[in-house]
Amino acid sequence: MSSSETEKAPQPTPQPTGQSTGKLTRVLRLPAIVLFGLTYMSPVAVFTTYGIVNDETAGHLPAAYVLALGVMMLTAHSYGRMVRSFPAAGSAYKYSQKVFGGHVGFLTGWTLMLDYLFLPMVSFLLAGIYLHAQFPGVPQGVWSVLVLLVVLVFNVLGVKFVSRITAIVMGVTALLLITFVTLGGIESQVSAGDALQSFIPESGQWSLLAGGAAILALSFLGFDAVSTLAEEAHNPRRTIPLGIILTTAIGGGLFILVAWVGSLVRPDNDFTNPDSAGAELMETVGGSALSGAFTAVYVLGCFGSAMVSQASVSRIIFSMGRDGLLPRRLFGRLNPRFGTPVGALLAVSAVALLSTVLTLDQAVVMINFGALAAFSMVNLSVIKHYLFGRGRKNGLGARSLLINGLLPGLGFASTVWLWTSLTGDTFVVGLLWMAVGVILLAVSTRFFTRKPPELHMEEGGEELAPGPEEITPGSTKV
Repeated sequence: MSSSETEKAPQPTPQPTGQSTGKLTRVLRLPAIVLFGLTYMSPVAVFTTYGIVNDETAGHLPAAYVLALGVMMLTAHSYGRMVRSFPAAGSAYKYSQKVFGGHVGFLTGWTLMLDYLFLPMVSFLLAGIYLHAQFPGVPQGVWSVLVLLVVLVFNVLGVKFVSRITAIVMGVTALLLITFVTLGGIESQVSAGDALQSFIPESGQWSLLAGGAAILALSFLGFDAVSTLAEEAHNPRRTIPLGIILTTAIGGGLFILVAWVGSLVRPDNDFTNPDSAGAELMETVGGSALSGAFTAVYVLGCFGSAMVSQASVSRIIFSMGRDGLLPRRLFGRLNPRFGTPVGALLAVSAVALLSTVLTLDQAVVMINFGALAAFSMVNLSVIKHYLFGRGRKNGLGARSLLINGLLPGLGFASTVWLWTSLTGDTFVVGLLWMAVGVILLAVSTRFFTRKPPELHMEEGGEELAPGPEEITPGSTKV
């Protein structure tokens, strides 16, 4: 290259002092990714709705979990398919933006944030409720804020540090569940011949089973959050899809096992208070000592879930800020010391302060709409991308039609089915949130006369080469 050409070569744009727009660091391997997802799902959450759904399904809670797991595995499959082509932070936002365009991508990301922003708040609320019950001298709101601050500090320190904490949380949770399952088997009140009756509904109970599964499916929230770690995972095209499937399968398996053991211990389903059925189950198999341990582990589970859900949504906000759909200076930069999106983490924490004024029912209403909207778009993205877009191979064989057409189609249909279980208040909140998103998008694009900022898929800070299933005829593999 001549000296004149060298002088004309474009120079890198200097970064603002004290900030970094660089890449997230690849520090996560498959075990850490699965632990992240399981901590997000919080296996002890099975006890939160245990009594309520057991009543709804006439004692067939394990069967309802089997049905819910089947539904969620369909959508987990779709997330895995999209990560193979787009292994970047941003989850459903990235997928729909790349497949359907910037406007749809923004609205999907905006709606998804309704779910992710309020999930940490629910965890802070639950932790505050349980800690206040144990230490009534300290107000519930104070406990919630204290847990929030600790979670914020841990997330600022980085996802590798968070992954170590999730290992501790899951270790303690596993110990509790193993103890419960072991003692529950010993205390079983059911004969061997009737042990599987909770999996076999009678002919007139299928509608009850479907209604219970619709509620339980939302307890699987967390498997999708694994996809937001794509820029911090080693070999994301392999580890993230596998992590999503393993998280869903392992979490669902734990839910089913605990529900089944519970049906062996208390086959009459005669709980004093369905809301506290988990504590009653623990006391039945292990006395007050195990019941007290359950409360401690439940609070720890809330802490872990809040930590990983906050980490997850901060990656989405960072991704949108980096693409210019949110203020880049506030949200699209990484802290130069810790390599974490501190601006996004602070924004999530500010929203979570609502845990001091909202009730649990009000917070839960916010979540369902955003989650199901994101699930729907991911399933549709698989169909469009792999059957009609860049991900299409030469022709459409039977295998492609199965994994890229039939399975995501069933995933979309089952998601729409779940929508029918949502309350009117959920739709009101969700549609109002979407309306705000439409207004913001209109303003930022001068009433849709300008394209939203282009999405840049990044893997390690560089433009992605096409994935192995993204090569179209005539293209050149990079």
